[in-house]
Amino acid sequence: MEALAVRLSQLDTHVEGAIRVVMFYDTLMRRRVDLTALTRASAGLAECVAAVRLHSTGRAIRLAPDGQPAPASSRAPIVLDEEEIGTVWLERPRPPNPLDDVVLDRLAIAAAAVVERYGPARTTMADPALVELVISADSDEAARARAVRLLGFAAERPVHVLAVRARIPLDRVAGLLCPAHQVKAAPLTDVDVILASHADPARLPADVRAGIGAAERPELSWQQARIALRFATERRPVVHYRELGALALLAQAPPDALRANADVAAIARLAASPRDLETLDTYCATGSLRRAADLLHLHHSSVARRLELLGKALDLDLAEPAGLMRARLALAAWQLTGDRAPD
Repeated sequence: MEALAVRLSQLDTHVEGAIRVVMFYDTLMRRRVDLTALTRASAGLAECVAAVRLHSTGRAIRLAPDGQPAPASSRAPIVLDEEEIGTVWLERPRPPNPLDDVVLDRLAIAAAAVVERYGPARTTMADPALVELVISADSDEAARARAVRLLGFAAERPVHVLAVRARIPLDRVAGLLCPAHQVKAAPLTDVDVILASHADPARLPADVRAGIGAAERPELSWQQARIALRFATERRPVVHYRELGALALLAQAPPDALRANADVAAIARLAASPRDLETLDTYCATGSLRRAADLLHLHHSSVARRLELLGKALDLDLAEPAGLMRARLALAAWQLTGDRAPD
């Protein structure tokens, strides 16, 4: 009985402390504090470093009573509209306090409320039906314009349209692509779509494949983005439609017609050897034996021998401009057949 009384006493103390934490954050929210004031108050309450980081900015607000940092002892996600938009954490040089979980939970809830009220971050995931209104060729102009406004984009500014395939969450892809400007994303049946007021593809991870449309009209740009995505590879993960030029015409050919072409069929047979395919792809991309050797980390004489054998297998003289052009076209056409294994 004595042990049970001690446990109940500890439980009561913990519950009382948790209630005080909840009341503390309720008071802060009634005072409409910003993220800096919220973090400062949390540091004072926890008596250690408290921090808030939003994924959209990548910048952390870290404050502490004594100003001394320590490793993160516990952390929690900031969730708004079922999307993780950031992280909060405490830094203690010793094991977590029993009430740290309660503090972090209330800090995360309060941070989400502050962001929703003041910014600087908004959720990136949008209603797929609304996004489809923007990119569908069947939408009337009034409905499209209204959907663009509802998504938060200025009517007078162009919207970049991207078709995306990625192994990481789509909201993270969109946040990396456009961290400081308006961006919305939605998963569609076969490919994901991102609408952005500004796009910086260089920020995307290497395993993301993306096609970027070039037209000012979003429905046309979406069609272009889907075509560009079909040309994306491990070596060229992001493709701008405007850079395809006449190659984009290949996308209009039926896959069966492409497969029936002798050069494309030869590439398909060659694809059984990833090494040979990489060699040919690199050489076609550079047009230079020595540059290809550098990228493949091989001696140029080794690459020359490989290309000689590949030329015989393809019945092409890869050293001549005409042979190189046919190989490039055949590689692009084979990729469009959809027979290539996913990267």
